[in-house]
Amino acid sequence: MIYLKSDAEIDTMKESGQLAASTLKMIEEYVTPGISTLELNNICHDYTLKHNAIPAPLNYKGFPKSICTSVNEVVCHGIPSAKTKLKDGDIINIDVTPIYKGFHGDTSKTFFVGNPSEKAKKLVETTRKSLYLGIEEVKAGARIGNIGAAIQEYAEAEGFSVVREFVGHGIGTNFHEDPQIMHTGKYGQGMRLEEGMVFTIEPMLNEGHWKTKVLKDGWTAITSDRKLSAQFEHTIAIRSDGTVEILTELI
Repeated sequence: MIYLKSDAEIDTMKESGQLAASTLKMIEEYVTPGISTLELNNICHDYTLKHNAIPAPLNYKGFPKSICTSVNEVVCHGIPSAKTKLKDGDIINIDVTPIYKGFHGDTSKTFFVGNPSEKAKKLVETTRKSLYLGIEEVKAGARIGNIGAAIQEYAEAEGFSVVREFVGHGIGTNFHEDPQIMHTGKYGQGMRLEEGMVFTIEPMLNEGHWKTKVLKDGWTAITSDRKLSAQFEHTIAIRSDGTVEILTELI
């Protein structure tokens, strides 16, 4: 079921989205060689509480930490750990979702650790651009398949693959709602977007094959061929007048 939001609800969601965005901006200076992903988690956790919000991932269906930290071949849902320390040349996606005034703000970004390879830089930049190409397809009345088609077309033209198993999603007072937002697709297919929809677009692009596998912890998803993966995510809203807004882009 799709829960359409009023403009007032979207205004509140923008507050949670801005907190999520400021969390990523805050944590960037700490993303350096030698720091553990658990330390990054703890910094983000404290920042969230300081701003009168709750970290949604913590205890969500048993997830044990407050953010997701996905390093190199980890596609998504990496669990912060004291054992995982960043090294020069790594890439890391940090995914944050504070709950503020009852609404979720969901965003993620892939950061460079020190000096990554040219291939890693291209993967990350292609992933970032593919997100914005997907966002450009969001408008009331447009087909939902246009989003995935734009992402897939660009990513594959640049020599990368698009993960199928993990998708964007509706969001609001619930962490995950309908509709699902595929990052692959065909133009002109799928349901029509409408005013009041709020959802994430969060493409994951792989250096090699698009297939993934989940580790024994039940959360950490890695590339099947152990090659690099990158991800970027924003929460998008369509207001009652048809205006499309990126709620998690820092103002």
